[in-house]
Amino acid sequence: MPRFENAVAGFDLFHREDPATETVDGEELPRELVYSRRMAAWVERLDPDAGEILLLAAHCQHLRRFALPRSDYPVGRKGYLAWRRAAALEHARLAGAVLRDAGYRREKIERVQNLVLKRAGRSSRADAQTLEDAACLVFLERDLEALAKRLGSEKTVDVLTRTWPKMSEAGREAAAGLELKPELRELVAAARAARSVRRS
Repeated sequence: MPRFENAVAGFDLFHREDPATETVDGEELPRELVYSRRMAAWVERLDPDAGEILLLAAHCQHLRRFALPRSDYPVGRKGYLAWRRAAALEHARLAGAVLRDAGYRREKIERVQNLVLKRAGRSSRADAQTLEDAACLVFLERDLEALAKRLGSEKTVDVLTRTWPKMSEAGREAAAGLELKPELRELVAAARAARSVRRS
């Protein structure tokens, strides 16, 4: 699919602009390029029959997010949500430009953008959930350890308690199988226990 490949290559050009890097298998790569690859890999693992729209949405996550630092917005949840909203709108705008350049028509562009913006209609709810599962799994694999060091155990458990219900049963099963450090597995277990207590 040359059109699909051209779109992914266009997304990757933006991802490669990220000044932050991450070492993967001995190679130093832009963090957002690594993120998009992990998102796409998880989507394919969760849904081996994933369609073109879902895969495009996975590849265009976080386009130039580094240009919208969280520190530019007020502290607290309200500021966080404002930042997330602004970032999502910018990701969708850039994704649309890349997809148009690759030759996609309006209908498919809007479907990808709606997934990026979490505006899933009835027909795309399954794709939206797969994308959410992938994002949660990448977070657990890539960012949980750093978050725990920054926030401490109690606050990290609070974050995980909010993350767990976002995942489908398939996503939770995948999360349970992640190879996390023992101390991180304990935090995940504590969050799951806290969720059970709250529901009872």
